[in-house]
Amino acid sequence: MSSPSSSNTFFDQVAAVASSAISYARLPVLASSGIAAILSALLYFKQNELIYQRNLPMGTRTEVPKPPMFSMTDWEDLSIPTPDGESLHAYFLRPTNKRLEQDITVLMFHGNAGNIGHRLPIAKCIQMHMGCHVLMLEYRGYGLSTGTPNERGLVIDAQTALDYLTERAETRNTRIVVYGQSLGGALGIQLVAKNEKRGNVGGLILENTFTSMRKLIPSALPPAKYLARLCHQIWPSDTTLPEIRETPILFLSGLKDEIVPASHMKQLYSVCRSKKRKLKEFPEGTHNDTVMEPGYFQAIFEFIQEDVKKR
Repeated sequence: MSSPSSSNTFFDQVAAVASSAISYARLPVLASSGIAAILSALLYFKQNELIYQRNLPMGTRTEVPKPPMFSMTDWEDLSIPTPDGESLHAYFLRPTNKRLEQDITVLMFHGNAGNIGHRLPIAKCIQMHMGCHVLMLEYRGYGLSTGTPNERGLVIDAQTALDYLTERAETRNTRIVVYGQSLGGALGIQLVAKNEKRGNVGGLILENTFTSMRKLIPSALPPAKYLARLCHQIWPSDTTLPEIRETPILFLSGLKDEIVPASHMKQLYSVCRSKKRKLKEFPEGTHNDTVMEPGYFQAIFEFIQEDVKKR
């Protein structure tokens, strides 16, 4: 595999591949300003619908892009059963360049809108150019998965996906790296904190993740800031993250994030107690576009090589 120093230009070019997802990536987080006033009145009773925007963009529950649309060939379309009776749609991707293949499996957790098909260009960069297996999980109520999303349910979904990887012959002996964007990062924190002592997670990557849902509301939806205490979808990342002590963590922060202020990522980095932690900031990165910033995939590559594999 190429050394990190010789791969800078390569991985900057890889970002161009991810840019093909931009039409999908511009997905809403929480809600637009146009419905902020409605949220103020309905925060308690309708917050699940506002937080988990599984029906956006239009058609996202039935139209899930497949890997061949992005010239990806070695993959499986999965339906994974959960302990509470739901069926989770997922894609399992194998490295196509056997020369680059390594014993790493990346478990991808998406944000609060869209479906896994919208993140395929990102997965392609990890699968094809880093030689990793990738499992893309679609939460309950999203895309082709059954059920209705909520905090408790998504935590079950994440554990189900991790258990699937540790039981699958093809991946049970690989190092598993949990990679979460926004809401997916909050989910990743919960999963790794719960499973760290089992020793089956090799790393955690967080992109533009919030400290907690209640603390995000005042900046994301100012009209509802005085009602934040009514939010029952807590996602307490800032109090859960310090429980992770051994797992290496990479923080990827877009400093121009218009939804989750960069101060949330700085706060998470500050409370992190992991022995190996890295913060990579992208001065021009917004909430949905940080993945396309120069150096993004290089940071992931170096993290895997220097922190996960040498652990």
